[in-house]
Amino acid sequence: MNVKLLLYFIALPLSIWGLESVNFEKFLKKNRIIQVQILYFLCSLALSYLAVNFCYDVFLNSTLI
Repeated sequence: MNVKLLLYFIALPLSIWGLESVNFEKFLKKNRIIQVQILYFLCSLALSYLAVNFCYDVFLNSTLI
């Protein structure tokens, strides 16, 4: 199994769990529940993408040292 794919399976639930502490409904318009859920999902995907790429790059660069 690809290491990056395994990192994605770990990082996505962690980013969803971390974003649960943010109340997006206070920052956005009321009665826009579907749009808030889509934004929540996209933010969790973006956060997990950034975290996986950072961890993977650190792993690759640490083996070169």
